[in-house]
Parts: sequence; C-alpha cells; structure tokens
Amino acid sequence: MTVLLWILAALALPLVIAALWFTGVFVKELFSPSPPGPDATALAAERLGLLPAERQDTEHAAPPAAWSAALTAACSGDWTPAAELLRADGRDWERRSTLTAELGTLAAEEDGWLLAWEAARPDDPDAAVVRAQSTVRLAWDLRGARQARYTSREQFEGFGRMLSAAREEIARAAELNPEDPTPYIVEIWVALGLGCSHAEMDELWERITSRDPYHYGAHYAALQYWCAKWRGSKELAFDFARRAAERAPVGSLLTVLPLIARFEHDETTDVAADSTPEMLALVDAGLADAAACAASDPDHPGLAQLRHLLAYYLHLQDRHEAALEQFRLVDGHVDALPWNYRGEDAAAYYCRVRNETVRMAAEAV
Repeated sequence: MTVLLWILAALALPLVIAALWFTGVFVKELFSPSPPGPDATALAAERLGLLPAERQDTEHAAPPAAWSAALTAACSGDWTPAAELLRADGRDWERRSTLTAELGTLAAEEDGWLLAWEAARPDDPDAAVVRAQSTVRLAWDLRGARQARYTSREQFEGFGRMLSAAREEIARAAELNPEDPTPYIVEIWVALGLGCSHAEMDELWERITSRDPYHYGAHYAALQYWCAKWRGSKELAFDFARRAAERAPVGSLLTVLPLIARFEHDETTDVAADSTPEMLALVDAGLADAAACAASDPDHPGLAQLRHLLAYYLHLQDRHEAALEQFRLVDGHVDALPWNYRGEDAAAYYCRVRNETVRMAAEAV
C-alpha cells in the first residue's frame, strides 16, 4: 500500500508543478503593470502635425534648396546644371558659397563629374572653387570628427597634406574670380585646421569682409576659428560674435553669433543662466532678425539655423508658445545646432525638447 501511494504521488507531482506554474503566470499577468502606452507628449506633438524622430531629416537644417536637382544630376555625372546655377547666382555670394559647399561635399565622395567639368572648361572659376572646397572637405573627412587624442598620426598627416594642397587650389580660384569671397571663406577651414595665427586670420578676414561684410556663412566659420576648442578662447569668441551682431543690419541673421558662442562655451547646467536679461535680449534680437529675414529673403541659407537655436533657448527661458512657433517652422530637419552635436541621437534629442515644449505650451493655456 505504501508503495502504491508513492507511485501515485510521483505521478501527480508533475501535474501539481504544472498547476502551480500556470497559477503563477496568471497571477503575475494579473498584477503586473500594463505595457507602457505611447508617450503622451509625443502623441500631442503628432496631433499638431509635428514629425516623430524616425521621420526627421538629419542631413539638412531645412528642406533642400532649389538646387537639389542639380546635385542629383551631378551624382549621375552631369555637371552642367550645377555649372549653370553657379553662373546664374552671379554676385549672390551667400548662395554661391552654400551651393559650393554642397557640391564640394559631393565631389569629396566621388568627383568624376567635376573632373569632366574641369576638362571641358579648364579655367572656369566655378569649377575651380568647387575643387578647392572638395579638397578641404576631403581633408576634414580624413581627419574625422573625433577629438585629437582619438585621432591617429596617419589621419593627422593626411589631413595636413590635403589642407596644404587646398591652399594652392584656393589661390587659383581666387585669381580666376577676384571679386568672389567664396575661396577665402573656404580658406577659413584651412586656417582652423592648420592652426594659422591670429594675425593671419585677421588678414584673411579683411579679404572676406571687403568683398561681403555681412556674409552669414563666413561669420559662422570665423566664429568656429575663434572658439576655445579651436584657435581662440571664450573671450575672443564672445567678442567677435558681439561686435559682428552689433554692426550687422537687421535681417542679416548675424544675431545668431552670440547664441552660437554661448552654446559652444556653455559649461553650466543651471538653466537660470539662459534667462538672464542679457540672454533674453539676445533671443529677442534673434526673433526680430529672423522675422526681417523671412520677410525679405525667406530662402536665406542661414535662417533655419537661427530658428533652431531660437527654439532651443526660448524653451530654456520657459517661453514655450514662442518656442513652439519656431519648432513648427523647422520641424522635419535637424542638422543644426544644438541637435547635431548629439551625433546619431540628434533626432531623438530634438524631439525630446520639442515635445516638452508642446507639453508646457499646452499646460500654459
């Protein structure tokens, strides 16, 4: 009898264990919290027509300009649309330098179309300046974006050789079109990379401003040179940014420079530092500058960058309605400060700040 009881118990044990297991699973499912639903702030942003992170363009600060077709043609080997656009821009130096930068980036990846252009028009100043730009871009690609301590000796050597070669190409482009500031604007990145002295930079700056005193792209590049992380200091960067912004006419977008200088040298986590009377005045000046530019030149290449920084600082200043207005104007494109300093997390960071702005603006109503 005892043996029979042991046999029955042994047979029943798996059933008991299974029952306990299923009971445990049921109780766990019953009392476990439900899976988290969609982020409420993200849903609120989407209801306003704002895009999620996966739909943000991380390669542009604004919708691609009218010359995107020319870039596509160049990728297919046809250089003539790009050549026609550069020639048509004439003395519109801002657009010329922006298009040159786009074409130079393209040529740094594959330059068959540029070689064909140079062969067809050997002394074309437009082809020459694109070649100079592409060589500078290739040099920076060889160096890489990492800090110096993470950059190899071979990278630095290739970087230096390419920048030295670019100087000859820049000189040739300048000689072919003496009125054009674009070759000298390209040279700022050579001066920054090779560590040219402040006196050399001042001389280069005179060449640029004598041709175009309020060129946005030139001022942006020069400010990078004067930042502490490159060839200047916090004091020099702030001084350069302040003087340029004070002298520039409204609508030139140069009010962005003090905001960039602030962002580049911000070492505090104290949000109150972004709401001082000085910072409030800088943001207000930027809003007026953006409005004037939008009225007179809505396709200005630098307008989106100013709007991105305005959205960021307006958010930090708890001016959420005004921040949301700027976010609406730039949403969908996040290759701009402050987002693009986050690398692969640019879109996620942008959406996090934007969605918080949406939430705070709704609560303020």
